[in-house]
Amino acid sequence: MPAPAVPITVEAVQRLATQRQVLLTELAKAVVGQKEVIENVLLTVFCGGHGLIEGVPGLAKTLLIRSLGRVLDLRFSRVQFTPDLMPSDITGTDVLEEDHETGRRKQVFLPGPVFANLILADEINRTPPKTQAAMLQVMQEREVTVGNKTYPLPHPFHVFATQNPLEQEGTYVLPEAQADRFMFHIRTTYPTRAEEELVVRSTTGNQAADLKPVVTADEIVEIQKLVRAMPVSDEVIRYAVRLVASTRPEESIAPAYVKEFIRWGASPRASQYLILGAKARAAVAGKLCADYEGVRSVARQVLRHRLLANFNARAQKVSVNDLIERLLKDVPVDGK
Repeated sequence: MPAPAVPITVEAVQRLATQRQVLLTELAKAVVGQKEVIENVLLTVFCGGHGLIEGVPGLAKTLLIRSLGRVLDLRFSRVQFTPDLMPSDITGTDVLEEDHETGRRKQVFLPGPVFANLILADEINRTPPKTQAAMLQVMQEREVTVGNKTYPLPHPFHVFATQNPLEQEGTYVLPEAQADRFMFHIRTTYPTRAEEELVVRSTTGNQAADLKPVVTADEIVEIQKLVRAMPVSDEVIRYAVRLVASTRPEESIAPAYVKEFIRWGASPRASQYLILGAKARAAVAGKLCADYEGVRSVARQVLRHRLLANFNARAQKVSVNDLIERLLKDVPVDGK
């Protein structure tokens, strides 16, 4: 675990709160509404994780991540996932080039679009599983291996993948084991009528949003160290682990409705992200330690892509979101 760049003090968390507010203000110049989505995207970055953003086309998913790259002053790269996209189109490949001095050919690595700080994997569920796996392996290892050579990716490194609802035509299901690599599953919704009027007004004229870098890559790394250094009590950790264990049908503490409707529960990675997310929530709120409320506030986006509903749930139209809400009500914070 990285050592903290700064001690956990009131001044340090206040500085983070100020940086967050500056980022929110700058992003609001380009993205109308979607406050909860933006908050969760920033939390993902502050935690050093990756995010899966789901929503129908036209809800500013791509605009948000592109704008994020500009205000964070990060090297941004966009990959449009299509059915014919190959793994080497993402990671890069070795090519033969002629040495003008010797006249001989040599292998030269041509980096792919993943060699950036912020990657937008647009419509990741429109590409076959082999290419999805290549992207997700890069997310996990944060390096690319081609032939016998391994190339490290820049730091910080974040992937935000957009996904259309699976019921739409031309999509491939993102396997649960691969979706587990994403810290948050963030859902976008339609704007209010007032927000949509503002979107139309601001995007059908000649004036474009002038976004400026307000936080540097080095500052993002320091924020991530601060978040990881945030204290958390054993009781809060036990609650996070207990909440995740309650999603597993084979666990004795799992409620009857979990055993009835869940085929597969969340992995230990969910417990890790609940605590990391709680630390980030505490830091941006000006608190000096993570708490139960922080765990509960990130539970939906941490768990919704990690629970696999069974046939009974689909037949009775019981959604994963419904089950998460019940768990948040039924699993006590005090362990009783």
